[in-house]
Order: sequence, then structure tokens, then C-alpha cells
Amino acid sequence: MLSVFASPLAMAQPQEMENIIVTGSRVVESIDEVPASVTVISQKTIEQHLKITPELQSLLAMYVPGMAPSTGTSSNAGQTLRGRSPLVMIDGVPQSTPLRNGALGVKTLDPSAIARIEVIKGATSIYGNGAAGGIINYITKDALSSDSVAGSVSVSSRFSAVDIDESVGGRLEASVNGKIDKFSYLLTASYEENGVQRDAEGDILGLKYGLSDSETQNYFAKLGYQFDENKQLKASFNFYRSQQKTDLADIEGDMNDGDKTYAVHVPKEQQIQGKPQGQEGNTNFTVKYTDYDIFTNTQLTLDYYQQNIENTFFYSSTFANPDEGYEGGQSVIKSEKKGARATFNTQVDFSFADASFIYGVDWLNDITSQPLVDGRMWVPEMDMQNLAAFLQTKWIIADDIIVKLGVRDEEIELAVDDYQTLKLCKSDEQCQAAVDVKGDTLSYQATTYNAAIKYNYTPLFNPFMSYSQGADISDVGRLLRTATVNDIALIHTEASIIDNYEIGFNSQITNNLNFEFAGFKSTSELGTSNVYDEETGVYLPVRAPQKIWGYEALVNYKINDQWQTTATYSYVEGKNTQDDVYLDARQIAPPKATIFLGWTPTNDLSMNLSYLYVGDRKRFNPDENGGFGGAEGPVESYQIVNLNGQYQIKQNLSAFIGVENLFNKDYFPAKSQSYRYGGYNIKGLGTTVNVGMEFKF
Repeated sequence: MLSVFASPLAMAQPQEMENIIVTGSRVVESIDEVPASVTVISQKTIEQHLKITPELQSLLAMYVPGMAPSTGTSSNAGQTLRGRSPLVMIDGVPQSTPLRNGALGVKTLDPSAIARIEVIKGATSIYGNGAAGGIINYITKDALSSDSVAGSVSVSSRFSAVDIDESVGGRLEASVNGKIDKFSYLLTASYEENGVQRDAEGDILGLKYGLSDSETQNYFAKLGYQFDENKQLKASFNFYRSQQKTDLADIEGDMNDGDKTYAVHVPKEQQIQGKPQGQEGNTNFTVKYTDYDIFTNTQLTLDYYQQNIENTFFYSSTFANPDEGYEGGQSVIKSEKKGARATFNTQVDFSFADASFIYGVDWLNDITSQPLVDGRMWVPEMDMQNLAAFLQTKWIIADDIIVKLGVRDEEIELAVDDYQTLKLCKSDEQCQAAVDVKGDTLSYQATTYNAAIKYNYTPLFNPFMSYSQGADISDVGRLLRTATVNDIALIHTEASIIDNYEIGFNSQITNNLNFEFAGFKSTSELGTSNVYDEETGVYLPVRAPQKIWGYEALVNYKINDQWQTTATYSYVEGKNTQDDVYLDARQIAPPKATIFLGWTPTNDLSMNLSYLYVGDRKRFNPDENGGFGGAEGPVESYQIVNLNGQYQIKQNLSAFIGVENLFNKDYFPAKSQSYRYGGYNIKGLGTTVNVGMEFKF
């Protein structure tokens, strides 16, 4: 199926929509030939949103229909894509940690290094494990194509307009790129320090996954060499670190009473224990060789990549074990990935159709664990070897009909040594006992298929539909850490096969007006949800069949050369079909609507207004005390307005301003309302201003 939800600015001139290219099928192709739900967020849109906030969570929530609202924190837990977890990638390299999903994958790269973002919605196996909800692919910038040098320097500061005290932060970003004969280079760097973040009442936001007093740095480099017109080599390296270093502590409220959690200054002995939470210094290294004519009508792409991740979480009393002298603890997800891919693209002209055959082999080694900082092991090391072969075909018949058919065969082995589950105590009397578990090598085999068709009948009506499958063994670590049996072979770790169905159309009503609609449904025989165990005080996994469904719509209108607007609406719902109960907020987000209004009165001045509406979702009944547990809290609707503008002072010098939450709405984000775990009930950011200047050379 094809649904092109491109960003408002990418679609400023709808008649040029077919010129947008995407790489979702692992080769570059025009978006009007991609039978899948796709959002393409352009570099211009990214740069404009960066004037408001550098948080990619906020960007994706605002511009991607089907993406759950931003949590307003460093964690994207609960920010699903069509009710399931997406696989986050940088240039096709996985950034998520599916074996133990810590939900920090969205925040892995600074927006200043991104050329565009491609979001392919719905279960897919194109890139392997972890893409149950689709793919979020950050496509990084390339060097100039001409023999010259260019660069930019930007300086900005963010602060609370409600109470500026301690809220002032600073950001510096710089880039340089160029070409020398056959050699090209691109270097970007960014450094940011946040002050405290304040809500609409001026209080400091709570610290759980918080961004107050955080320090973020990102260094990205890409080098290229063009051997001849058909052969090129590219290598890139990315370093990302984002940590919270603060002397604050939380005053915890209870969402069942409507009370927020907020932070205050406290003596050192009362401050957060342990290491700073956040990414400690994640790295990616990628080498890509492309031969556009390896043999007749065939392109070859070879990739090799390495990645190291170390994400530290907040200190929690959940890890208490009084018998061994532990009052709490702090976990770290460690993941090392190595992968290689060979992709061929062969073009064949038949008498009845133009065809392309994309085929190849993927290999991935993913070693992931989640120990505690104090040395205890919570999730044992999981060593996954994944080998897959794939074939994807595209047929263009009579210029108007696009048919895609594909198959992927996965062979996965997951090795886990003998281990002991961690003894955790909610109180002296309420403990989860340690269990000795015999390790083993688990084997998975899955063959998944996809089929799609689009008919470019007339500009007024281009219908499409598709069926796609994804094989998913996400979050095996969650299953291992709560094992209640003494042999890993007895744990319910089977892979989940997700079936995704879509149907819809797009309509180019006039050169300046287009409308798009997509309806979807996904089913799986095995999901991963949780249930609270009153005896141990631990949330245990429950695997049960799931059905998720919904729809999305977009209208884009270029009013004239100065004004343009885009509106979107998305709705998603889901159930555990075994028990006929609704899925909670860890998967399902409330309805969401956005409106964008762009104004360019002169060549030197531009202004943009964005509006976000998050609707109600009230699917669960309170307990006998009138409260809610888990992630079942009711969500009340709220509305947020953001503003940004830029003025070109001189040819190479511009000034900009961004205002987040323009009208200082006092609200709890959707996740804060629905998650009834301690410390998650944090209010949204109050009015926050970002001002800066940029110099280009």
C-alpha cells in the first residue's frame, strides 16, 4: 500500500510530490512508486523545528500521523507507531535495542546532522527484527557535489518564559563540508547544555527521564570517494552522548489524586544516587560501497556497520534487596552490533512491464544485556546471530499500475548462558525470588511475505492496498529477567509474526490541494503486555494475541505564494483478543490532530505556526478506591501551539526565534496521565523560548 504523508514543507508544492525519493525498499525510488505508508520529513522542516526544540521525539510526534504524542522526556516508551514499536535507524543501521527495548532509540543523533527522516509505517521485515510498527530511518547529510567548501555556525539559547531563573541553556552547532577532486567530506558537531525545565506554573519538571540540567554532544563525520561515475565508497562515524547531571530531587505526587511530580534543590545526601542517566557515549561506524553497474542493468550495494550502545537508567528502589544490603540500583542496557549486507538491484524491461528485482543477504550479530551498575545481573547477555535472504520485486505496468511482491527468510539463533534471575524486593515481606535458569541456544525460523498494489488512475484518485508481515522477537530480555522456570527452553520466547493490512488512496484535487487517507489493521498471535503480580510486586509479561486498527488522513493546501497549510488526523485502537480487553497506553495512544500554517511575506522573513491536539482515551475502569494502576489511566484532551520564525539579516546571516507552548498551556502529557507508576506524572513544558543566529559560508 502507498500512503504518502510527507511533511508540510516537503509538500509545499504538491504537484512536485513525485520528485520526493525514499530508500524504504533499500534502494532509492520515487515516492509515488512506494506501496507503503510513508512520511518523509524534509531537511527544511527539520531545521524549522530545530528553532523550537532539538528533541526528535517532539518532531516525530508533530509531523508523523500514527506516531504517539511526545513524552516530553528522553524516553520514547509509549511513543509507538500505529500501536507497535518501530525500529529506529541511522542510514539503515539499527539504533533500537530490540532484544531489551529500553525505548531510548529515538534520541541517538542530533537533528543538525539529518538530511531527512523517512518513516515507513506498518510491520515490515525489510530490515529484520524489531520493526513491528515500522521503520524510522534518519538519513544523514551528504557533502556538496561541487568542488567547493561550505559550512555553517549556529548559536542559540533556550529559557523558560514563565520563570527564567536557572532555566537558561545554550547550544552551539557547526558544520563544514566540501569536495576535493574525487574525495568528499562532511563534519558536523553540536553541543548543548540545558538549564532546568519548568512547567506552566514555573515548577521544575520531574527528573524521571528528565531533560533538566542535561548535557548533550554529537559529532558526526562522513567521508566519500568517487572512483568513477559508477563506483563510490562512503564511510561515516557518529558519537552521541546525552546525560543528566543535576543536584535536584523529585517531590513525588500521585496522578490518581491529580498531583504532579516536580523537582527541587536538596542537600547532597538527598540527591539522585548513582551515575547520570542517559546515553554514555554511543557510537556508530558504517562503510558503504556502491557500484551502479556491477553487471548489466544491476546495481550492487555492500554495507558493513558496527555499533556500541550504553544507556544508563535512573536509580530506583525497585532494585532493593535488603538481605544483600542493596537499597536500590541502576540498570544499564549494553548492546554491541555488527552487521553486513549485500543488496542487488536489477532492472529488466519486459514487453508488458518495467520490473526491478531487489535481492540479497543480511547478517547481524547483536549482543545485548542489562546489568546493574553495582555488578548484579538483571538481564543476562543475549548473543543473537541473524542471517536472512530476501527478494523484493516491483512491476510497473502500463505506467499506471505498481505491483510489489516480496519474501524474506530469517534464520535466528539466540544463545544465553546459565543465569540466575535477580531477587527484587518491594518491601521486606514482598520479594520476587531468584531462580536458577539453565541456558540454551534458541533457534527461530520465519519466512515473511509482502504484496502491494497501487493504481495511479487519475490525479483525483490513486487507490492502494497492501499486505505485509514482520517477524519479531523483540524484548526477549524482559521475558528472561522475570523467568519462573529453571530452563530457558520452557520460557514463552516464541517469535511473533505480525500481519499488517492497509488500504487507502491519495487525491491531487488541484495543483495546490491534495488529500490522503489510509486505514490499517495489524494482528499477531503473540504480543507482549504486562500484568501486576501482587505477591511479588513485579510486572510479569503476558503473551496473548493482539489486534490493532485505525486510520490516518492528511490534507495539504497551498493557498498562495505566501500561505500554505497542512492538517492531519490519526486514530489507533487495539485489543488483547484472547481476553477481549483493550491494550493500555504502553501501546495505544489517544487520537491526535495537527495543523500547520506557514507564512512567507518576503524572501527574508518566514513564520510557522503548529498546533497539536491530543484527544481523550478512557478505556479502563477504576479500582475499588477510585484509582487506576499500570498504564490504564484515563487521558483528558489537551492542545499545544508552537511558533517559529526566521529573518535573513544578510545573505549569510540570519536570526531566528522559536516558542514552545506559546499560550503556556498547563497540562499533563498523554503518557503522564495514563502511566500510574511512581514518578511518571510529570507536567508538560511551559512556555519556552529559543533565540539564536546562524552564519553560513
